[in-house]
Amino acid sequence: MEFKQLESYAAVVRYNSFTKAAENMYISQPTISTHIRALEEELNVRLIMRTTKNIEVTPEGMKLYEYAINLLELRDRMMLECAADAKRIIHLGTSTIPSAYVLPEILPKFGQLHPNAYFAIHQSDSQAVVDGLIDGIYDIGLIGMPIQKEGLFCESFCRDRMVIITPVTPHFLQLQSRKETPVAELFREPLILREKGSGSRKSADLFLEQMGLADEKLNISARVNDPEAIKNLVAGGLGISIISERAARNFLAEKRLLKFEIPGGMNTRDLYVVYRWDQSGREYIREFTEFVCRHYRDTFEL
Repeated sequence: MEFKQLESYAAVVRYNSFTKAAENMYISQPTISTHIRALEEELNVRLIMRTTKNIEVTPEGMKLYEYAINLLELRDRMMLECAADAKRIIHLGTSTIPSAYVLPEILPKFGQLHPNAYFAIHQSDSQAVVDGLIDGIYDIGLIGMPIQKEGLFCESFCRDRMVIITPVTPHFLQLQSRKETPVAELFREPLILREKGSGSRKSADLFLEQMGLADEKLNISARVNDPEAIKNLVAGGLGISIISERAARNFLAEKRLLKFEIPGGMNTRDLYVVYRWDQSGREYIREFTEFVCRHYRDTFEL
């Protein structure tokens, strides 16, 4: 098994196309096919089912894809660090909200103070970031949920607010005019939730549980793992959702969404910086985690 074969296979799964994979890797489609066939023969398993119009990845193929991504990331990390000389490369795993709203604010400032520090950033959901830390793929994680795992240190660094968002319609404008959030009426509407594994989803689940709103009582219309997609779906009238206020801020300012406060003091969650205990002595990891916590220390608000 060779890295080139794994690269070809990962590209086919990522683009769901042999043709697009070949175009993006700048190699021929027959070469891609040869790589996939060699993997299937070596592993003695069918990875991809091909028809005239599309491809379908088998369950065994999806398992190999996950392994391939991890192996390729570890290879890239090894090559970067071996070639880095005096440059310090921080492999950072981050969930959606920290990736979109924390990193653009803190990385330029950290870079000014530490010009020899560089980042390799990987975005995923919170649980996948934790898994990557355990597997040694990431040095540091920024996530939206607390974790208690042996060997990992987890520290909150700022607070995020969760809100209910709805389309802009006369019905929701009328509901918004009430003094208190009309929870019962709102959650009779179709509901768009994040996929399991995200910190935002855990916060939403906690609120729904505390309000006595079990899944079987809800009209869940979609599960989506991208806040930008959720905002667009809500604005388009597919349903309502619970997301980070920071993520919704631009649509709210443009009057494309309405915002309802989550009642009962259940509207906040913390964001966390996570790293492995055995990495705590590495200078650049300590410097970055201390910088992140210090940056938000005064207000503790994102």
